Amino acid sequence: MDRWLMSILHSIWINEVRARRVRQGQGTVDTDNALSFDGEHVAQTHVLASQVIRRVDALPEAQRETVFLAYVEGLSYREVAEVLQVPIGTVMSRLAAARVKLAEYPPLQSVPNPSSGERR
Repeated sequence: MDRWLMSILHSIWINEVRARRVRQGQGTVDTDNALSFDGEHVAQTHVLASQVIRRVDALPEAQRETVFLAYVEGLSYREVAEVLQVPIGTVMSRLAAARVKLAEYPPLQSVPNPSSGERR
């Protein structure tokens, strides 16, 4: 309940900040930038995301579910421990082992930049 309420309060605060900027004349957006679509960037993001997901999916189940709860769902170590019904030390151990395993992989491959022929 607290997270949900904090999320709502954060959204209200962000909206207030945006409204204040518009009132002060700082809320304008350059139409060329707002209407342009960088398909290459979107495609590259999807490729990198799929590479990360494949690497996380290759982790043992206990590590994988701990990684998803902590890093994707944003739960604290204590909350992850409660969900998985394990001690908090086990959560920290699983996350450390998962980070070591993920660090063993070679660096992620980016999509080549067609305009320069280079990789970003």
